[in-house]
Amino acid sequence: MDAIRELAVREAMFNHLDGLLASSSDDTIHRDNTAEFSFLGERIVMRQLYGRGIHKPQTLSAALSITTTFRAPGAKKPYDDSIGEEGLPRYKYEGTDPDLWTNQALRRAMETELPLVYFIGVRPDAFLVRYPVFVIGDDPARHEFVLGFSRADFGIDLAKLSAPEKVYYARLTKQRLHQPRFRQQILIAYDSSCAVCRLRHERLLDAAHIIGDSELGGDPIVQNGLALCKIHHAAFDANFLAVRPDYRVEINKRLMEEVDGPMLKHGLQEMHGVEISVPRSRSSRPDPERLAIKYQEFQRVS
Repeated sequence: MDAIRELAVREAMFNHLDGLLASSSDDTIHRDNTAEFSFLGERIVMRQLYGRGIHKPQTLSAALSITTTFRAPGAKKPYDDSIGEEGLPRYKYEGTDPDLWTNQALRRAMETELPLVYFIGVRPDAFLVRYPVFVIGDDPARHEFVLGFSRADFGIDLAKLSAPEKVYYARLTKQRLHQPRFRQQILIAYDSSCAVCRLRHERLLDAAHIIGDSELGGDPIVQNGLALCKIHHAAFDANFLAVRPDYRVEINKRLMEEVDGPMLKHGLQEMHGVEISVPRSRSSRPDPERLAIKYQEFQRVS
């Protein structure tokens, strides 16, 4: 009966979150709405509200949720947690004692193969929410748990994954966890405005990497990003448009000589020499060294 209750509570939580996300315009949930939900008239707290990342309600035997708190853009560490060598996300123990009750609660979720929800802070008042996630491994030497996105991940031998499998898991982790958080941090830093043309329609904005996320230095941190509208993001990636280390826009010489419609003239050619808008916080501004690397690539193909 306990196992049935554990699963039923989680199903009710996921249904509650489904409803909240259905009315969200940006795939986030306000902090106040992540506090609790109702299960058969019983109030269930969804996440730890007082600093702990691992949450287990008293009426359950295993952890119900994990949380990574919001870090302001420019903070020294982009994430509390990381991607392991096998490409899967790692979640830190609370402290270093594997037998601390919160760590035991998360280990219990692993042993019983119970799903959890992962709250990822992207603003002081909002979370990205990922579910179901599963604890599929325990690494006491590093004081970390290994997370998976499917019940099928249970039982895989992490030490024997092939190189293509590691690439697959790393890509999945970035898509599910790191890229959405990176986007939110970039939009916050740039006040939801394209750095080049100042367009302010959030649905038409992207978080562009300066150095690609698969390359050395391509960390998903705000200093390696620009808020760009979709046309300027595509032009930046294709080296039709560059942002120099002095924050000035440069347009590909061949493109400057072309004659076409108003989009080319007003959307690209007239941006040549424009100074981009940058975040007010100096620690959040684009890294000039990364811009220089990207600019060298632009010069080679111009």
